[in-house]
Amino acid sequence: MFTGIVEEAGTVRAVTPFRLEVESGTVADDSGVGASVAVNGVCLTIVERNAGSLAFDLSEETLARTSLGRLREGDRVNLERPVTLATRLGGHLVQGHIDAVGKIKDVVPAQQGAVVRIEAGDDVMRYIVEKGSVSVDGVSLTVAGRNGSTFDVSLIPHTLSVTTLGSAKPGDPVNLEVDIIAKYVEGFLARGGQR
Repeated sequence: MFTGIVEEAGTVRAVTPFRLEVESGTVADDSGVGASVAVNGVCLTIVERNAGSLAFDLSEETLARTSLGRLREGDRVNLERPVTLATRLGGHLVQGHIDAVGKIKDVVPAQQGAVVRIEAGDDVMRYIVEKGSVSVDGVSLTVAGRNGSTFDVSLIPHTLSVTTLGSAKPGDPVNLEVDIIAKYVEGFLARGGQR
């Protein structure tokens, strides 16, 4: 379980069809083999740890459902260690289970930061509500508005500078995870309130 508060932007050191190696300072310091780390919002298991880097195996399922297969050496990735019971929940509950890959439609500079418009399918948009939470490449964000198949998020300068969203451009794929509470409510209502 994560919060969507990115701890650092790591750099892809190497990528092969089923393995990803990421340079990391903060996150690698106390993360051992077997631990979970969110990489661009995807919950992955550390399979190897070296000085300043972490390696992860990528399953066919992960490659099919996320944008991780598009990463290249030198790309930046958002990294977050899992939440602990002693950690403040600064963002929202994020599982690291990606619902879909969306696409950046537009990035509009604002007086303070930028507004990013993201296109997503109906399977995601049905959970998107104005002022609700969404995870975009592992970043916990508040939905600023929605229109048809797109939604907007407003990014402050800090978010732009410490996450990969600062270099986002139209056409870029992004991993999307909707609020888990919305999915639980939908499931409960679909069963008519029955267990």
